[in-house]
Amino acid sequence: MNEKLKKVFILLSGYLSFIAFAIVGGYVFIKSDSEELKKTAKLTLILTLIFTAINAVFLIYNHFGGFFGGYYSSTAYDIYSIIMGIVAIAEIIVYAVLIIMVLVKKDSETSENK
Repeated sequence: MNEKLKKVFILLSGYLSFIAFAIVGGYVFIKSDSEELKKTAKLTLILTLIFTAINAVFLIYNHFGGFFGGYYSSTAYDIYSIIMGIVAIAEIIVYAVLIIMVLVKKDSETSENK
């Protein structure tokens, strides 16, 4: 498999699921000899952890808000919905930009870094 496609697969697994990335990224860390793949896996791990932490904080906020009556029709819930939408869009944009950067990077640059 082409190294570009491997990098795309690592990034895509990080976007799709933390568990999928744990399997793919773990395999790359253990079995791969390519420093470029390991670098991509490290970046994806950091991004996945950041977005997971943001989602966890707002999930806790939402559950605490659910303890109070009328939360789901309040401004606090509207703010939560807006922020979660922004986070979801930001996650898509970040991973899409990284995938596009991997795909348009010239082969000569990747071969020089080896």
